[in-house]
Amino acid sequence: MRGKFILMPIFFVLMGIAMTLVVMLLWNWLMPVLFGLSVITFWQALGVLVLSKILFGGHWGKRGHCCHGGYGHSHSAWKEKFKSKWQNMSDEDRRKWEEKFCGSKWQHTTTSSSDSVEAEK
Repeated sequence: MRGKFILMPIFFVLMGIAMTLVVMLLWNWLMPVLFGLSVITFWQALGVLVLSKILFGGHWGKRGHCCHGGYGHSHSAWKEKFKSKWQNMSDEDRRKWEEKFCGSKWQHTTTSSSDSVEAEK
């Protein structure tokens, strides 16, 4: 059991070194030829990895698990939460929400669902 605690940090360091070397080798193979960029060093490749983690890696939540799919979380959790809120809204609150968000520049149709409901009446 004690041996695992000693080997795990070594394993993670070796994996980090391997990933950094892969990034460095791929960058130095592709980027200078394709885009005319300069060759990078090991430490610059490590910096690229850290920067990509900061920009694209997501946010870490409780117990070190990523909020985008850690224990007890699913990608559709926000949909379920919104659905339950929508079902508990009054008709007036739904109409206000639709006026606020459905009339935005991202809407592809010109009529909202409340308009179609009123047209049916």
